[in-house]
Amino acid sequence: MNNVFEASLPLLKALSEDEVFLRKIRRASEMMLRALNTKGKILWCGNGGSAADCQHLSAELVARLSSPRRALASLSLTTDTSYLTAWINDTGRSDRLFSRQIEALGNAGDILVAVSSSGNSGNIIEALHSAKAKGISSILFGGKGGGKASGKADLELIVPSDNTQRIQEIHIMIGHMICENIEKAFL
Repeated sequence: MNNVFEASLPLLKALSEDEVFLRKIRRASEMMLRALNTKGKILWCGNGGSAADCQHLSAELVARLSSPRRALASLSLTTDTSYLTAWINDTGRSDRLFSRQIEALGNAGDILVAVSSSGNSGNIIEALHSAKAKGISSILFGGKGGGKASGKADLELIVPSDNTQRIQEIHIMIGHMICENIEKAFL
């Protein structure tokens, strides 16, 4: 177990001292706050563990992180099992899984947060394209250099690691930092 801590510490230290990365986290918070303050919503998408992170972070905004405040408009696109299973079963188009929801639920002024440790999932890339087409700003939580999704989001928070577990741990930490910034603004 100590190896996990030892493997994580250099990455955490490097990111905590990276002013550019920290500015991007502040900018992501500001983008999301702007959307929420103008009646927009935050849409989240990801696969596997990243899908769970989307659900978790969306819930932090709707419910609360640590202090009572009004509910904030946030929706994880990963949680509608009837839609997800019907779409895959009926169309076989996993690459359009999230973009279809963005077409139905997204509006200009919303923010899409796409979470992918590899950045190579077709449905994440298509979601970013659909967001752009609808005038929805986007933030990519990535790793492994950003993968094929690199350059497709308005703001990218790329964790400089090839280790999926470390990337996901940092993603949830970044998400909590952003949620905390947002919550403080609404207190």
